[in-house]
Amino acid sequence: MGEKVTYHPAIWGGKKLAYPNVPPDGPKFSASVVAGNHIFISGCQGANDATMQVETAVFEEQMRIALDKVRACMEQAGSCMDNVIKMTILITDRADYAAMRRTEFEYYREHAPRLVEDPPASTLMVVGLGKPEYLVELDVVGVVSRG
Repeated sequence: MGEKVTYHPAIWGGKKLAYPNVPPDGPKFSASVVAGNHIFISGCQGANDATMQVETAVFEEQMRIALDKVRACMEQAGSCMDNVIKMTILITDRADYAAMRRTEFEYYREHAPRLVEDPPASTLMVVGLGKPEYLVELDVVGVVSRG
């Protein structure tokens, strides 16, 4: 294949989520991995990664925090939110669906206007997440360039 692969570590509480910083039963993942033109982003939830705390129980606020993390990963990879091509959204309560879509639309209008008319492929799952205070988590695929 010969494609270049670049790992962008997830940092929680100032520590890289990899050995030896986390115990064997703790989370270990990259915030994003860039393989060729593709960007794979994981673990974008509504917590403050610096403090490792969920600071709000308001769904829309957690959704915006998660989307901000996606945007930061896209920019770190040399891209932008307009280049998101697949979004998997995990929520803990089906009742948050309308708020999730509303917040997603507002965020796209502000930070990714291309996605308002040409939204990414999207999958929604109602699940339990890694911590009970997490209300949403995003798993995303993007591209560095559409050209």
